[in-house]
Amino acid sequence: MPDALHLIWIGATLLLALAALSLAQRMHVPRVTLLLLLGAIAGPEILDLMPAGASDSFGLITQITLGIVGFLLGERMSFRDLKQARESLIISLAVTFVTAACVALAVWLLTGDWAAALLLGAISTATDPAASIDVMKESHADGPLTRLLIQVVAIDDAWGVVLFSIVLVILSWIAGGDESPWIALGHGSVEVLGSLALGAVMGLPMAWLTGRLTPGEPMLLESIGFVLLAAGLAHLLGLSYLLTCIALGVVVANVARHHVRPFRSIEGIAFPFLALFFFMAGYQLDWSTLPTLGLLGLLYIAARIAGRLLGGYMGGWMASSARITRRRIGACMLPQAGVALGLALVATERFPELSYLLPLVVAVTVLFELIGPPITLHELKRAHETESKAHE
Repeated sequence: MPDALHLIWIGATLLLALAALSLAQRMHVPRVTLLLLLGAIAGPEILDLMPAGASDSFGLITQITLGIVGFLLGERMSFRDLKQARESLIISLAVTFVTAACVALAVWLLTGDWAAALLLGAISTATDPAASIDVMKESHADGPLTRLLIQVVAIDDAWGVVLFSIVLVILSWIAGGDESPWIALGHGSVEVLGSLALGAVMGLPMAWLTGRLTPGEPMLLESIGFVLLAAGLAHLLGLSYLLTCIALGVVVANVARHHVRPFRSIEGIAFPFLALFFFMAGYQLDWSTLPTLGLLGLLYIAARIAGRLLGGYMGGWMASSARITRRRIGACMLPQAGVALGLALVATERFPELSYLLPLVVAVTVLFELIGPPITLHELKRAHETESKAHE
């Protein structure tokens, strides 16, 4: 009977995810946000519908899901593309680090908690490329700002996840009771470099094999096999499986002869895992902390907006971008969605005492997903990149 209940739960969750897809498009909110809310409703604080022991498998689901996400993010770090996109590379790095610094400083000034400040700073860098691209498609936008924005949002999430992984590793060593922050920094650096090295070493045979397999089932088996193997070995060795899988994807994207195929094959099976992941995250959400987070939430929102605007301007100045690009690119990068929620969940799992991070990030993510796309459209119109086609 327990096995039957677990199968019913998995099937029902996937069907709810199907409904969330349709509903999210109509409501213009992230589909993962709806899955989180559905999970929270099914959780112990409201309906308590989950079978006993269902949450025991959450750790495994988390590793599989974030391993796949990390691998897919690695594709965006193609050196071939980055060499041809110097301007977008500089702007994306500037926006990432300036946003993280603004949010981290603001949170620390309010709370005095460096762990929460650094984690929220890293989480705040995540964006929603799909929302930005949808706005550009729907408005038929075209021009220098539009083309640059497409390149920037493609790489922005990857920088944010790498930064978050490094922060998480170092904070974990500090929380582990090392003698000094410098020792923790040294241990954290070893873990980061070890994770990247493991991913790179595993990426070479995967890249070699990719060029010798036909598309379809063989490619899918290779992709999921290497991702799971890399994540498992990283966990076994005490390394960051997220960084390892990112490095795996980077090597395949830059070395493999048919580098696109493994990423397209694994994309087809990613969403069922994402659906289970976010539903379970909602199930474990502690909503009782949300009413106490008003001031922190407002500060986070203000600091993230300021970081986006300032980072976009600074990056545009360093890249010698046009003045109109410098003024508007940051505001076009406000949407935020699933990656931020996933990072917040990982942070609260590693630091249970910071359980308030997840409901906070859920709330501000919904807000940014609601206000971000209209602001992006407004900035593109102000740049006169939608006018000519909007009136056709």
